[in-house]
Amino acid sequence: MCADGRPAQGGVPRLRLDELLDELQVRMDEVRGTRDRLNGLLEAVMSVGRELDLPQVLRGIVEAAVVLVDAEYGALGVIGDDRKLAEFLPVGITDDLRARIGDLPSGHGILGELIRHPEPLRLSELSEHPASYGFPAHHPPMHSFLGVPIRVREEVFGNIYLTEKRGGAEFDAEDEAVLSTLAVAAGIAIENARLFEEVRLRERWLEAGSDITSALLSGASEDDVLAGMLERASDITRADMGVFYLIGTAGELRGSIALGHRAEAHRGIILPSTSGTLAEAALAGAGLITVADVSTDRRVTVQQERWTGFGPAVAVTVGTKERLSGILILARRHGRAVFATAEIASLPGFANQAALALELADRRRDAEQMSMLEDHDRIARDLHDLAIQRLFATGMTLQSAQRFVDHPEASERLARAVDDLDATIKIIRSTIFGLRDRDVPGRTPKLRSRTVQAVDQAAEGLGFAPALRMEGLIDTDVPPAVADEVLAVLGEALTNVARHAEATRAEASIVAEGGVLTVIVTDNGVGLSDGGRRGGLRNLAERAERLGGRMEVTSRGAGEPGTRLEWCVPLGSPPP
Repeated sequence: MCADGRPAQGGVPRLRLDELLDELQVRMDEVRGTRDRLNGLLEAVMSVGRELDLPQVLRGIVEAAVVLVDAEYGALGVIGDDRKLAEFLPVGITDDLRARIGDLPSGHGILGELIRHPEPLRLSELSEHPASYGFPAHHPPMHSFLGVPIRVREEVFGNIYLTEKRGGAEFDAEDEAVLSTLAVAAGIAIENARLFEEVRLRERWLEAGSDITSALLSGASEDDVLAGMLERASDITRADMGVFYLIGTAGELRGSIALGHRAEAHRGIILPSTSGTLAEAALAGAGLITVADVSTDRRVTVQQERWTGFGPAVAVTVGTKERLSGILILARRHGRAVFATAEIASLPGFANQAALALELADRRRDAEQMSMLEDHDRIARDLHDLAIQRLFATGMTLQSAQRFVDHPEASERLARAVDDLDATIKIIRSTIFGLRDRDVPGRTPKLRSRTVQAVDQAAEGLGFAPALRMEGLIDTDVPPAVADEVLAVLGEALTNVARHAEATRAEASIVAEGGVLTVIVTDNGVGLSDGGRRGGLRNLAERAERLGGRMEVTSRGAGEPGTRLEWCVPLGSPPP
């Protein structure tokens, strides 16, 4: 200052200039910070808009939100059809800590507050809010909170939750504005991803239906195709278990095929009706129903224990009420999200396509059966009109030539040849009868066809197909009660061969001739063992004795390995 007290020249302007420069620097820093935040917001919007895979979009949204508002923890909650959190994607918590915390939240407390009131919510202290429930064990402490809803058009898809502003500060209005802007961009990105996901789901359903049709029409077995249908449907819907029930003409459940978690409890189920099952609920629900918790659903009253551990389920009819093939059921484990509408929107179309393929396969089998029967008729006519007539003529020629042969040995050989021709004619006639015979639907199949089925089933245990020979009018001369015994004897004998004989070849024959039915089973195995268990053979012998017959089991002899079982019973009335 000067001696007279006046300020030195230039002091005040210089001080004011420093203040102005400092204020300008602060404003420049604020502008630069705003610019950086706007650039970050723009980059976040662009990053979430580039993705079309919905899980990646959701993960990108919450990661971008944490960076934009400088929060330590963040999460995105997806709201399900039941107005609870169907998915919860946290950021900032390690996998180990997440495992120690336990089950993910379902939408109570502060998280549920945004579901009930979808408006931005900013808190300086979480615990002071009336809806706060506190935190579970091992959960990190959290104080400041910012949450905003994500809307897809007019629908609230979910919410973004952020906690713990870094540096101990509170979330401010600018943070809320930035997060709300990101939520708008997130809604657009989610809508695009959902549309893409729906298109992809429809393509997968169409591809699965086409594969089922191709498999059925190409000759694949129905069980394999149904198992493939379950596998594809479970994969597309991310179900833990799939069941397909076959429904009979009277509405009974004739059996079931199941794949996935605890599928063994659902296989082979046979019930007299659909009453008390999800099948009944699906039939009453226009062909498609969804269940939030199948283990506690009051409509499921029959064998409900089979659904223990399962929660969400969906059931769809395969076919129409006029021509119903079955019921397809998909289930998820308890605690998982319910089936979303988009996930199962194409399921009825898939089921109808599968029903059409099953019907076409039935028609194709009917056509093949008719063609086979026509071939049988043609072969039978040819055998009767050509083979038998020529054999009969040959036998007559040999008989007439026999009186001109003086040599005893030659005459005996001619007689044996005539007898062999007679036996051959009998075999051919029996074959003709078998070719022309038909199983009548609704009645017990004929013994011939039942025998073929029994031998085919025995091939699985033997590891090879046994030879089969049938002679005589076994479908007309053998009473039904004796026919059942024959099948039991044949099954037991072939089972013994599979278990004990170590054979590579076996032959079964059934002959009805001269009022006697004879069943013979031979093999080339190790033969009879001394002191072995004979419970099964004793049962076969008792069956024969009960019908007035006998049974013998011997070694084949003549240097041939193996065993020969012969079971004979009269074809008349059994003894009292």
